[in-house]
Amino acid sequence: MTITIIGAGAIGGVIGAYLIRSGEEVVFIDRDKVHVDAMNKKGLTIQMKDDSFTVEAKAYTIEEFLAAKLPVETIFLAVKAQHTKEAIEPFKPLMKPDSYVVSFQNGLCEYDIAEVVGADRTVGCFINLFADYLEPGKIEYGGVGSLYIGETDGTVSERVLDLKERLQGWGEAKATDNIFGYLWSKLAYGAMLTATATTNEEIAGFFAEPKLHPVLNAVGTEVLRVAEKQGITAEPFDNWNPALLYPHKKEPELQTSYFQLAERLRGYTKTRTGIWRDLAVRKRKTEVPQQLNPVIQIGEEHGLAMPLTRKLLSLIQEIENGKREMGMDNLRELEAVMQESGIS
Repeated sequence: MTITIIGAGAIGGVIGAYLIRSGEEVVFIDRDKVHVDAMNKKGLTIQMKDDSFTVEAKAYTIEEFLAAKLPVETIFLAVKAQHTKEAIEPFKPLMKPDSYVVSFQNGLCEYDIAEVVGADRTVGCFINLFADYLEPGKIEYGGVGSLYIGETDGTVSERVLDLKERLQGWGEAKATDNIFGYLWSKLAYGAMLTATATTNEEIAGFFAEPKLHPVLNAVGTEVLRVAEKQGITAEPFDNWNPALLYPHKKEPELQTSYFQLAERLRGYTKTRTGIWRDLAVRKRKTEVPQQLNPVIQIGEEHGLAMPLTRKLLSLIQEIENGKREMGMDNLRELEAVMQESGIS
């Protein structure tokens, strides 16, 4: 089986490199020709804190791959959420009857993929790892996390089990019958991380400081309330346990888990989110609207006002548009909304 990875950046690059090293046949597709050329000429290098490795990589630009008219079997989609549909559309005619797409993305991109290729050709994936594109042909792998594969209908199929085994080349990938439980849990955790990205502080510092916990709790709680309305049980991962926060906050266990999370994050080479990097370094649009807008929409359909999520999205968009500076004042504005809404 050939695995075609669309998006050879942080996540796609790391997963693909490990699979190549374990003997899988992998093809990369990326819109950055310089990155593609570097991979073809020098291979793909994964740089870690204390080690690195390079694999030979077969890579194409989108135009090159489409011109070659190569069929696709299994697609790992690893592009930013806002590019989901436009990224997968050109490859739909190349898919075989049993081909399918796996979303290695943030948010609820499975729904967008299903609109393009069909729900039966869409496989859910939860991935939580810290990585960053450094330069053409080189990815920084800053922290190992979790990976779960599952069908969007809640079954554990043969293709899910096959993917789980193949992904052991990366690490301890697991199959699940509750993929949306992980995706919604990550949406809550991700919203909390997004709040940190409105400042210039490192992520670990937020979880290590009890004074900052209330606003993080409120942001996460608002998302978890929507998951509950959807009938979804949010799953724990990597020192983040949503059940300690909602529906019944469990102190001091929650605070202890935050301290443990801070310690874990301090061991990563990547100390801030990709959202922060998009805002502060790359000066480009983030994928936050594609992550938070569906949460807001679904929440409002259930009669929830979603004031914190709305405010967080507004802060990010104002920073993107140059109308707001990054800093702790943004967090204080979130705290004000928290106090007005009564969410804690």
